[in-house]
Amino acid sequence: MRIRSRNIVAPAWGNDHERGASVLVDLNTVTGFAPATDATWRDGDAWLGGGTWLFSQPQPRVRRLLDLDAFGWAPLRESADGLTVAATCTLARLASWRPADPRLDGAATLARQCCHALLGSFKVHNVATVGGNICLSLPAGPMTSLAAALDGTALLRAPDGTRRAVPVAAFVTGDGRNALRPGELLSHVSLPAAALTARTAFRQLSLSAVGRSAVLVIARRDAGGGTVVTVTASVPHPVQLRFPAPPARAEALAALDAALDAGSGYLDDVHGAGSWRAAMTRRLITEALGELAR
Repeated sequence: MRIRSRNIVAPAWGNDHERGASVLVDLNTVTGFAPATDATWRDGDAWLGGGTWLFSQPQPRVRRLLDLDAFGWAPLRESADGLTVAATCTLARLASWRPADPRLDGAATLARQCCHALLGSFKVHNVATVGGNICLSLPAGPMTSLAAALDGTALLRAPDGTRRAVPVAAFVTGDGRNALRPGELLSHVSLPAAALTARTAFRQLSLSAVGRSAVLVIARRDAGGGTVVTVTASVPHPVQLRFPAPPARAEALAALDAALDAGSGYLDDVHGAGSWRAAMTRRLITEALGELAR
């Protein structure tokens, strides 16, 4: 099936400044396309949001695409309870969020920092979606980093209509693995007001200026002094450290070591050696906590 669509762009990891806003893609196994609202999930289906990953490589098991735009979800819904982000919200839309409540300005800044951490051109950011980035479940996925750091909850819907909520920090279970069941759809991510109004410190590091994140640390200080440190990119899945009061450096690093001893080692690949990631993770945690202390 040959498709030309606004949803199809160059691979998310590439620089497509020299390419058109849409490209022609051959999906030889795809024989159907339907609005997600009108279709019943079946084996061989794939949810289509932005498509920046879906169209970046062969998909031999995909037979039909279900277009999520048909749901018409509002990208962002701000309320007294917090912020609800639709899975179809693009990174560009999230990065442009200007809260009605000025207490959320810090969260908006953090959202922009995380969006800019995604390796890709402005055209990729205009199409890539929050839900797609989380469901791809790459260790360096910055939307996972943002949602986990702000105690986000992934709202999931099964083909039979059953709904469940999973903390984003637990949703991603490994490199490219997550808690989704067959046919299940991530519809929204809910971010609570308590986390959105907290102070945060962001640190991100790559081997090169335009490289994939090798370490990403977000530290959060809540109103009561409780502190949450979220580590992504250097580990296969989010690692969170929670403290009832601002921790000393030694306390935070001891908690990190204990968490990693419990089963999460450092990644070791072309984006960074394990020993280097370990050292940089400790360094960025120290920097982030130091910023909050000021």
